[in-house]
Amino acid sequence: MEAGLSDERWMREALVLASQAAAQGEVPIGAVVVYENRIIGRGYNVTRRLQDATAHAEIMALREAADWLGNWYFQDCTLYVTVEPCVMCAGAVILGRLGRLVYGTTEPKFGACGSLYNLVEDSRFNHRVAVTRGVLEKECAEMMREFFRSLRE
Repeated sequence: MEAGLSDERWMREALVLASQAAAQGEVPIGAVVVYENRIIGRGYNVTRRLQDATAHAEIMALREAADWLGNWYFQDCTLYVTVEPCVMCAGAVILGRLGRLVYGTTEPKFGACGSLYNLVEDSRFNHRVAVTRGVLEKECAEMMREFFRSLRE
């Protein structure tokens, strides 16, 4: 399968999870960790439900993937997330030595993978992550816009 088509496939899986977050009143961000062409970690935001500032989609997916792998190094994995990761999640990606990050839409207020900061490609760290931006960007951005629009109404 061509890389672009594969990226879209996995991002659609992350969008399903983002929808589940929205249905629970959480910010609609979903994430999947893919290893050897299969999902080994899934997550969506559950910060409000768990009252836990660290319960972001990426963290939840990485935790599940670490359980599956039996370790917390993700050099052969790709993380697909609907929205650009924040500083905390970018830090987890670097510390876990993720092989590749793919995200849908930018996050101009909190983004740490190209918007406000670019931690994952910063040469001052001992690990840099290959990044693909803008996969299913319109769908990912629209989900966020619709969620926040509905909160305002």
